[in-house]
Amino acid sequence: MNYRLDDELVRIAAQLPRVDRSDVAAARAAAARRAAAEADAPCDGIAVEDRLVPTADGAEIRLRVYRPEARANRGAIYHVHGGGFITGDLTMSHALNLEFARETGAVVVAVEYRLAPEWPYPTPVEDVYTGLVWLHEHAAELEVDPGRLVVHGQSAGGALGTGAVLMARDRNGPPIRFLLLTSPTVDDRATTRSSRIFTDTPVLTRRDVELTWAAYLGEIRRASADVPAYAAPARARDLSGLPPTYISAAEADPLRDEAIAFAHALLNAGVSVELHVFPETFHGSLAFRDAEVSRRQVGEEIAVLRRALGQRLRSSR
Repeated sequence: MNYRLDDELVRIAAQLPRVDRSDVAAARAAAARRAAAEADAPCDGIAVEDRLVPTADGAEIRLRVYRPEARANRGAIYHVHGGGFITGDLTMSHALNLEFARETGAVVVAVEYRLAPEWPYPTPVEDVYTGLVWLHEHAAELEVDPGRLVVHGQSAGGALGTGAVLMARDRNGPPIRFLLLTSPTVDDRATTRSSRIFTDTPVLTRRDVELTWAAYLGEIRRASADVPAYAAPARARDLSGLPPTYISAAEADPLRDEAIAFAHALLNAGVSVELHVFPETFHGSLAFRDAEVSRRQVGEEIAVLRRALGQRLRSSR
């Protein structure tokens, strides 16, 4: 083992089963078991409803809308879940989205995009973009300021969310005020040092990264010159015009170095960026709130969201 974990996370990691992502059905079953507890999160003070939105190819995607009771002067957070492009649904981040809505006062809209390998690129990112356009077009109904839209992408949702933001820029789509990326994957090539050395880390390994990108790209060969920037945003030659961005990364994560490299690429394109690498953490460890470092990470993201939405930070006293 060539990494160190926080003492509290060591105990948690020891209890986590290893998931074989080459078996998509088994990976989805494991993800569903992990997400089951999220469904029971209390919705006190938050109205939750699902909407069906038509897509350009004649299908429908489901959006989940979280609306706090307070309605004055609020923005919106558009959440794109992770899951390696092959797993995940609206239940996956239900508790986190309730917390974001409760702590920021913003409307949160989560998107249930279609999954690979049944639906490879470009369907998932187009679904995410469709949901983003719907949110902007329904801002008045949702009682949100259409100029205060924040996109939040976790893990694979980082690639999909950033891809949708690039589409919005290039298609004269919704104006995005801020981009928040949590342990994002943005590069299919897996050539960074962290992707080479972290072959046995909890939750996500190099092999997992290669398998899930291959599933997402479908007939496009991973790591080839044919991979488009809307699929893997690190491939973009022009990142100018993207919104201010916050990126968090886990130290013991194959995706760590591509997140750092993407932050540098954004800076070089003139985009304002904040980057935080949380020490002695692993991919997705912020979901385990028994650890102090996980509570600190989520608390920091809430503070970042409040600033991005133009709100004053709450006093810690």
